[in-house]
Amino acid sequence: MMRYGLIGEKLGHSYSKIIHEKIADYTYDLIPLSKEEFVDFMEKKAFTAINVTIPYKQAVIPYLDELDPLAKEIGAVNTVINRSGHYIGYNTDFFGFTYMLEHNNINIKGKKCLILGSGGTSHTVSAVLQHLGASEVLIVSRQSSELTISYEECYAKHADAQVIANTTPQGMYPNIDAAPIDLVPFTRCEAVVDAIFNPLETKLTKQAKKLGMKGVTGLEMLVAQAKQAIEYFLDQKLEDAVIEDTYQNLLEAIKERSE
Repeated sequence: MMRYGLIGEKLGHSYSKIIHEKIADYTYDLIPLSKEEFVDFMEKKAFTAINVTIPYKQAVIPYLDELDPLAKEIGAVNTVINRSGHYIGYNTDFFGFTYMLEHNNINIKGKKCLILGSGGTSHTVSAVLQHLGASEVLIVSRQSSELTISYEECYAKHADAQVIANTTPQGMYPNIDAAPIDLVPFTRCEAVVDAIFNPLETKLTKQAKKLGMKGVTGLEMLVAQAKQAIEYFLDQKLEDAVIEDTYQNLLEAIKERSE
């Protein structure tokens, strides 16, 4: 039986193994699963604890016995713990995204915010922005619905947004020349937060900085959510200082690897 690991569809770009094995004393496996393999894996449930990433953060919920209240409210799970055959789902992305905003002094209170993308991470980001007192949170999606707006509408009516968060894979390695939107029309925008962590700087955050906005990518969020996941895995509290230590170490390792 596997003890700890990450499931998702494509995990070649993942840093989760490095992060977990640096913070905690266990082996952490990366388990890429096709949609068919995912069903088989979740029916067998042969693990102690797992993290869950794209595209299974919502698909995993029907296999669980219990949801932590926050995960239930968000409707997305990225951490599953096996407690003596009772499977509990948590959302540690909420903590990760909150940490990243606060650590980079991005103030949300009273701000108009746009979220690009409508998947599991988008639900989490929306919950965080509302929790931090955003005046308005709009979700932008290629398929507009009752809950989302289209990119056309976003440009036409919401170019006054003050904070923009990207939860789409646009710009993620290896498609690093892609960006979900052009920031030029968003003249009131103060900060752009991209959940992508590979590359360390996306086309979107590069443009943000060029236009005088803050631009932050998701590596800190990844490390912070992992720290909270490890607390659930091991049922013990860790100091927040471990996030910055691990983040800096990871940054050095990534830069060395790319040289």
